[in-house]
This record gives sequence, C-alpha cells and structure tokens, in this order.
Amino acid sequence: MTKPTEMTGQAANTLSLSVVVPCFNEEESLPELHSRLTAVCESLGRPYELVLVDDGSRDRTWEIIAARAAADPHLHGVRLARNHGHQLALTAGLAAARGERVMMLDADLQDPPELLPQMMAEMDRGYDVVYGKRVRREGETAFKKTTASLFYRIINRLADVDIPVDVGDFRLVNRRVLDAFLAMPERTRFVRGMFAWLGHRQIGVDYIRQPRNFGESKYPLKHMIRFAGDALTGFSVAPLRLATWLAYASLVIAAAVGIYVLWSLIALQTVQGWASILLAVAFFSGIQLLTLGIIGEYLGRLYIESKGRPLFLVAETTAEAAGAHGDPTEPPANGPSQ
Repeated sequence: MTKPTEMTGQAANTLSLSVVVPCFNEEESLPELHSRLTAVCESLGRPYELVLVDDGSRDRTWEIIAARAAADPHLHGVRLARNHGHQLALTAGLAAARGERVMMLDADLQDPPELLPQMMAEMDRGYDVVYGKRVRREGETAFKKTTASLFYRIINRLADVDIPVDVGDFRLVNRRVLDAFLAMPERTRFVRGMFAWLGHRQIGVDYIRQPRNFGESKYPLKHMIRFAGDALTGFSVAPLRLATWLAYASLVIAAAVGIYVLWSLIALQTVQGWASILLAVAFFSGIQLLTLGIIGEYLGRLYIESKGRPLFLVAETTAEAAGAHGDPTEPPANGPSQ
C-alpha cells in the first residue's frame, strides 16, 4: 500500500472537488447516497469525484460500489483488506482523494450532502476548513444525546487544543489542510481533533442532524467508549496528571491514617479492628490499579505507534478494474502512480 504521505499532491489540480465516504455494511443506503451526492455535485458545475471506501463490509457494499463505479466515471471505489474502523477508513479515502477541496461524509446520510454548496461558499470567502455544527440531533435516544453532549464538552475542556463542540467529521477542507493532515502519522486517530489541531481559518455551518433511515449505527456503546478513550489520550495528558494527583491524595490520606493509628495506640491503648485495615488496603490498591491502568493506556499507544505498521491496507480499487477503459477521473498516464 502506498503511504498516505506519498499520495498527496497526485494530480491534485485535475479535480475541483472530492467527496470521501467510508462505508461499512451500507448496502441499503448506497443507492440514495449515490443519487444525492451526484445531484448536489452536478449542481456545482465543477469537476468532481466520489470516493467510497469499503471498510471490510460483510454485505454487498463492495459489489454495489463496483457496479455503480462501472456506470459512473465520477465514482471511485476503494476496498480495504479488512475492517480497519471508521477513522482509518476515512483516512484511506482522504489519501485517495485528488480534489482541491475534499468533503467528508458518513454513508448513513444523517449529515446532509445538500449542505455542500453552503460550505463551498464559505470556502470561497477564504476559509480553509468548513465543518458542520449540529444544533439538534433528530431520532436519537436521550441517552445518546446526553452522552454525546458530555463527551464533546469534557474533551474540549481537557484537550490541549480547542475542539469545536457538537462537531463530527462532516466537513470540507482544502488541499493545503488535507496534505498537512495526511502527513500526520499517528495510528490511533481522532480525525476531528486532528483537523482542529491543524488550525488555519475554520468556520462552522449549523444544521439539524437527521435520523438514520438505513441500517443500524456502527457505533454501539463499547465503540463509543473506546472512541472517547482514543480522543482523550490522543489530545490530552490530563489522565496522567490525574494519576499524579491521585498519588498525592493517597499520600495525604495515608499520613492522616498513620497519625490516627498512632493517636489510637497512645490515647486509647487499643488496636483498631480488621475493618479499618481492609478498607485502607482496598482504597490504596484501587488507587494503584487505576494509576497503573492510566499509564498502561499511554504505554500501549506508544507500543502500537512504535511498530510502524501501515495505517491501512487496500485490497483493490475500482480504478484497477477500469484499467484500459480510460477512467476520466484517473490521473494522466505520465502522472504520479498510486
């Protein structure tokens, strides 16, 4: 697989716009997704491509992408060798995108592609990143809305960079920002945080997030918890500082308990019972295990990064199938190869 940093700038001037969509078991939503994206991109009157990334789907997602790519020269499909997860699948699509401006969108259509013209207008005004900001989330449970709201506010408070609240990966970026993003090598990715870290001129566009009409959410509770952990450890050392403060607190409490025990022996001439000993042992053991767990999370990420494995592996692309047919969305024959 070509590294992302090697794919930047390839035939970058041949297209004005790329739309990148990671897909995992999205066979039901693909027809409407393709239709709506084509309509909105055609309305702009600019050369464009649609980059759909199959993230190891177990249904007919790839077959549908390949069939539609054969009929639509604007559609470019990328099939990953296995399921790498949403953030890496999105990165794979961004690495394959060749447009001067690149839009990121989820396949479930909860984020409306029809917002693209407004985003393009904001970028025409000089902004480098235009992100969608959710003012309301339709069709989601109170638990999902509450936990999502808490997540964005906690991460924004603890992160070392200002991450916009209620903002996902739905955004439009220009080539300069995208190339800088693709040069970032970390494997454990929180894409929206990475774009926030890059800075440049950014602005939000308000919209109402629609309910999911096809399939089911690819982010169950356990994945949301893992995603939150990746976001926190990737953009903040607050957990490590918490471990340090817990250690200080433990020392203070231990000193207080020691003074109390000495006072009891001298003044009361008695030995405290097993309950107080058991409580103290349980408390300090819990603090130690929590501290070790926090340190272990960071060490684990350092270990994963140190192996230097590719971020993703591409099994095939629809461009390979097009081959000699002269796909007009492909770079010239004398251009850089993928």
